[in-house]
Order: sequence, then C-alpha cells, then structure tokens
Amino acid sequence: MASPTVLAVDIGGTKIAAGLVDEEGRLEWRDRVATPPGGSGEQVWDALVGLLDRVPPGAEACGVGCGGPMLGGGERVSPLNIAGWRDFPLRQRLADHTGLPTGVDNDAKALALAEGWRGVAVGCRAFLSMVVSTGVGGGIILDGRLLDGNTGNAGHIGHVVVEPDGRRCTCGGVGCLEAEASGTSIAAITGAPAAAAAAVVRRRTGTLVGRAVASVANLLDLRLVTVAGSVALGYGEPFFSAAQEEIGRRARLRFSADCRIVPSGLGADGPLVGAAAVAWRGTGRLGLLA
Repeated sequence: MASPTVLAVDIGGTKIAAGLVDEEGRLEWRDRVATPPGGSGEQVWDALVGLLDRVPPGAEACGVGCGGPMLGGGERVSPLNIAGWRDFPLRQRLADHTGLPTGVDNDAKALALAEGWRGVAVGCRAFLSMVVSTGVGGGIILDGRLLDGNTGNAGHIGHVVVEPDGRRCTCGGVGCLEAEASGTSIAAITGAPAAAAAAVVRRRTGTLVGRAVASVANLLDLRLVTVAGSVALGYGEPFFSAAQEEIGRRARLRFSADCRIVPSGLGADGPLVGAAAVAWRGTGRLGLLA
C-alpha cells in the first residue's frame, strides 16, 4: 500500500516547483516550471495551474511555501520578487483548484519547519533558517515553536539593514540584506548572473549575511543558523567561511559567541520538504514542531 503523501508547492521568483512528499519527508514525485518573468497575476497563476495539473492524484493535503510578505496564512500574498501578485488570494484559489485542505506560509518559514523535521536542525529548539537565492528570507524556531508574528511575517531577515547607505530595496528601504546579497541584487550590481560572480563578490555576500545573522543571534539567543538557496549553496565554502568570520566579529555575547552558520541539511529538496511540512503541520501529524 502506498504511503500517504501531501502535495508540496514552492513558489519563487524564477521557478515554481511541485512534489509529492510522504510522512517521512521523502519526495515521491517532483516537477517544475519557470515563473513567467514580468508576468501578470493571472499569467503566474496559469503557470502554477499547468504544473498542478501534471501532479499524480492521491495527496491528502496541500502545503505551499511562497515569498512574502503575506496576510492571513496566505489568504493574500504579495511576493516582492513576483510583481504580478499583489494581494493575490493564493490559499483560497489553490484550495478551490485542488480540492485539498491547503496551508500557505512564507517559504523560509516553511524551510525552518523542514530543517527541524528532517534537516540539520533536528533536535534543536532554537535556530534560524535562511534562504539566500533570488531573494533573501528567514524563518525562526524559538522554544520549539515557529514564530509567526502579528501577520505571519516573522523572520524577514532579508530586510535587516546591513549597509546603512546602501542600495534601494524593493521594499522601499535602503541597505537591506536583500538589496545587497540576493541573486537579483548581485546581478544588478555586477551586470552578470549571480552564478558567475567573482570570488570577492561571493565573500562579500557571505560577510553581509553573517552581519545580519549576528544581529539576530544577539537578539534572540541563537546558536544555529541553516542556509539554503541557489546563491548560498552555489557559492559554497567561501560564502560560509566569510559569514562565519563576520558572525565571530559581531556576535560577542556569551550566549551568541558560538553561533554556527551551516548549509541546509536538505539541499535542493529543502523548499519542497518545507512546503510539505506546512501541509503535514496543518493535518496535525508533523509532530516535532508546533
């Protein structure tokens, strides 16, 4: 008899992925499509529907990780890296289309659930998970619970200021981590794809991430940070070394001085496992983290 599965959906600025994930966090099936660049809200929705219509039947629930900000558990989403979606009613439209109980959360918060469930943070009751990719996001587990905040948007480390006189961010601020260290920003700064960045850019990106992490570790008494995303994982050791060095310079309190920053334990599967964690959490069967 086949294991129960949930439909996991990861929605990003450059791609939309879907998968079927079982109760052990194993991906049983996956597929992806490109996010229409500059597409209208309905064009992005149509790309998502085209992907969903290829998913084999049988899932018990649907979980979604999507860029933020958002309102009311995904009732309205406004991802900064998907210009066509502003106050887009994602959760209800997905529930109507799939006929499944549907949960939506910020993609980095979903990853935090996944890291505590099946990743490098298993057994850790206080940590930060980050995604450094097209954009920069974060999710925080504190005292064994995923932090939501007033509107479900807790953890937006991409909008911690790391360069006070830096670049204008899409959020309207200046010098945000996302404006300086996201794949989109790196491409704008260098004039080339982020994947082609020189060594000095890779280390600078790690340094800026470490700068933001140190502030959060000092604020929240954290000793572990996990990082996923194409920029962080693609830049590899130079990125993580630079980030750890910057944390060492700036997190100097007794409780934060040994904060470690490490690659995600889930690799490229992390976003879909995270979306699945949102779904399993909604069914009450995730178990590990509330």
